Amino acid sequence: MPQKIDFNLIYALNLLLEEGSVSGAAEKMNLSAPAMSRILGRIRDQFNDPILVRAGRKLVPTPRALELKQQLAEIITQAQALIEPDELFHPETLERTFVIRANDIFIGALGGGLLETLRKMAPRSSLTFIAESDTEDDSLRSGKVDLVIGSSRDWHPEIKAQSLFTSTFQALVRPGHPILGNVTPETLTHYPHISVSRRGRTLGPIDDALRDLKLERKVALTLPSFHSAMMLTMKSDYILPLPRHVLQGVKSINLPLVEIELPIELESIFIVQAWHPRLDRDPAHQWLRQTIKQFFLEKE
Repeated sequence: MPQKIDFNLIYALNLLLEEGSVSGAAEKMNLSAPAMSRILGRIRDQFNDPILVRAGRKLVPTPRALELKQQLAEIITQAQALIEPDELFHPETLERTFVIRANDIFIGALGGGLLETLRKMAPRSSLTFIAESDTEDDSLRSGKVDLVIGSSRDWHPEIKAQSLFTSTFQALVRPGHPILGNVTPETLTHYPHISVSRRGRTLGPIDDALRDLKLERKVALTLPSFHSAMMLTMKSDYILPLPRHVLQGVKSINLPLVEIELPIELESIFIVQAWHPRLDRDPAHQWLRQTIKQFFLEKE
């Protein structure tokens, strides 16, 4: 006979795994720590697994608990949908904060215009932008991030992605830079370059293209953000390659930098928005994705 499922335990388990502590989950459920400990005991019985085990002063999830964690948020979302009224979606009454992961210049260049669009359509909602991650993580799976906007990459198999626009590499130099008026593949190699990489990478598509021409540039400086790179470019003979969509942000803040076309063939950069499928049919999330897509269509 199938074992009966206590859905109250499902909710409590999700909180325990999110908080990583009995006291944290107890606070979220407005319970005492002893009461939460008793619930953890029932969860262990329900799943026939310790779920959380002590490692020093911390509680860490078991492999079985990690498997369950990937499914819990979707189960809870589906359960909530069963009891919520089936009404037409009205963004003007929506009260929600959407968490979007994107790079710093992208936020500066496009976040303002996008925020203004969303403010007019959904005045009670807001956006929270957080920095890009160097590696694929579980932020979409866990629900910590609603949407990721960035260059296309290999996502987890279940993650959904939609193309927003394409971009290409160009470069910035200071006014009066000696390369101005004579930008060739050869002169690109006469001056030091700045590489922007959070992981410290110095080589990329530009180096591959130059290598095909039997040329090599000198990457003299590697920085983690575009903002610091631009500050240094304004006061030196460095060349700063960066994606075209990043340049939109530079133009919007009128920095004393000059845009130059790179005289080499480079592949396009594909910018996408990605989300977890549990949010695929969520009306508010659908509206957010459609609004962002339309925003970029109108900017092309």
